[in-house]
Amino acid sequence: MGMIQEFKKFALRGNVMDMAVGIIIGGAFGTVVKSLVDDVIMPPIGALTSGVNFKDKVWEIPAMANLPPVKVGYGAFINNVISFLIIAFAVFLLVKAMNTAESKLSLGLQPDAPPPTEDVLLLREIRDELKRK
Repeated sequence: MGMIQEFKKFALRGNVMDMAVGIIIGGAFGTVVKSLVDDVIMPPIGALTSGVNFKDKVWEIPAMANLPPVKVGYGAFINNVISFLIIAFAVFLLVKAMNTAESKLSLGLQPDAPPPTEDVLLLREIRDELKRK
């Protein structure tokens, strides 16, 4: 099998396409959450903290031995941690909803059904015997 045919077989599998869709949707969801954090959540937090803009918060390490000063952007890190927590919580809720739906729609299977009693088993044997005669 040629390399192109093998790649075509791999790329057109259902789970690969599902994964691609998930990655694209996840990327779009990430940008929405980033905007939510940067544009909606952090400004009120900044207002509550006397106008502090977390995105601009940096820790500057002074210059030493002819090296320029180094800036550590801890405010952007705080924004990214909040974005991560929102995305993680949303994924948790999605997985929880999927598990609940899967258990409720167990495709007609009843995994917790009790085994039949001896009376029912005996009646089934009698029924099957009568059908054979």
